[in-house]
Parts: sequence; C-alpha cells; structure tokens
Amino acid sequence: MNNSPGVARRLLWVSIFSLAFAFVEASVVIYLRALYYPEGFAFPLKLIEHQHLIVELFRETATIVMLIAVGWIAGRSGWERFGYFCVAFGFWDMSFYVWLFFTVGWPTALTEWDILFLIPSPWIGPVVAPILISLFLTVAGTMIVSRLPQKVLFQPRLLSWVLALAGTVILLSSFMWDTRAAQGGSLPQPYRYELLVAGLLLYLGGFVAACKRDRAISL
Repeated sequence: MNNSPGVARRLLWVSIFSLAFAFVEASVVIYLRALYYPEGFAFPLKLIEHQHLIVELFRETATIVMLIAVGWIAGRSGWERFGYFCVAFGFWDMSFYVWLFFTVGWPTALTEWDILFLIPSPWIGPVVAPILISLFLTVAGTMIVSRLPQKVLFQPRLLSWVLALAGTVILLSSFMWDTRAAQGGSLPQPYRYELLVAGLLLYLGGFVAACKRDRAISL
C-alpha cells in the first residue's frame, strides 16, 4: 500500500465520515423498527405507510448522493474519486451493521435476513451478503487510491465493464428474485448463495483486469 501521507489522511477522514454516517443510518433504522416492529424485527415484512415510503426513497437517494460527494471531494481524478466512493460506501455499510449490533443486539447471526434497499424495488438478503460486497468495495477502493501514485493504473476496458455488469445483474437478482417476500406477507425463500459467490468472482475478475502497471514508467 502506498505510504503517501496525503492518501492515508484522506482515507482516514473518509472512514471517519463513513463510521459517523453509519451511526445516523442505524439510528433511523432503529426508529423505524420501533415503529413497525415493536416486538422485534423479523420476516414477513410489514407494509410501510405511503408517506413513510416516500421519505425512505428520498432518504436512500440522499444517502447515495452524500457518499458520491465524499468520494468526489476526497479524490482528484475520476477513478480516484470512484475509489474513495467505494471506500466510503463499503465502510459505511459494514459499520451500519456493527452499530446495530452494539446498540440493539441485532443481527445475532450473519445469516439473519434484512431489507437492504428499496430502489428500484425492495432488496432482501442475509446480512452476510451486503457485508461481503462492502468488504470487497472497501478493499478494492483502497487499492485504487493507494496504488495510483505507485503507477499501477486502474483502467477498466471492455472486459472489465462486461464482468462488472454481469456481476451487478447477478447480485441484484440474488436480492430481488423473491418478490413476494420483498413486498411483504411471506417468509423469504432460501437465499441463492451461489449467485453471491458468482457475482463477487465476476467483480474480482473485472477489478484484476482493470489494474495494469504503467510499463513506460516502470522501465
């Protein structure tokens, strides 16, 4: 990893923001669960009131905008900004579950189900799935921003885009395929862990294909 004080300092502040923002996110979820699940959060999901749903959709949109803004401020070039966004998103999402565990003791296991996102339709899955994806994003983002000064270029080409797109489709499918449970009223079907593994492997392949050493400088 690059030892540049500037990169390390920016990574530190991005991580601090993500940790604090995760607590805000966890607080909102705690309040929502107290409102809709006073006996404790569990599936089947309860239908959220329309006005609360609208607020939640805008809140989730605002969350992504804030994380993008942090990446934009921290980085100096397009892909460096993308790297900081990945770090911010990944560390925020992992910290969110850590805060929930320390504040309300949930989840009690990584296999517990959660509602992950609402846009464009509800995503559901076991906690381990978003945590593994977020871990990958955090590591990949850190490598992008720390290796750029060492002349290891992050230059996604067609293969990287194809692998990343395929991985995204597969991962989204793993979260959104059980529409009945996602929309409330029924227990979820067993999670398709093979889709999670396949999606992560495609992401990894796309990331590796995008990382190239600048031969002209290394000679």
